[in-house]
Amino acid sequence: MASLRLGEELESRLDHLAASTGRTKTFYIRQLIEEHIDELEDRYIAEQRLENSAKRLSSKEIRQELGLDN
Repeated sequence: MASLRLGEELESRLDHLAASTGRTKTFYIRQLIEEHIDELEDRYIAEQRLENSAKRLSSKEIRQELGLDN
């Protein structure tokens, strides 16, 4: 279970959306999280990898390692 605080403007927009569609605010919050959590996870993984000083391979080196170069 999680709880969150929203700014007044966002809370008002969410209230209006829920009221005008007959759905709950929880429905929309859950939908937003489900639709965007993959993007957030990918972003943070990419940022961590950019910060990591591990060796980077060129596309040519990767093709050679995978045996794709003729």
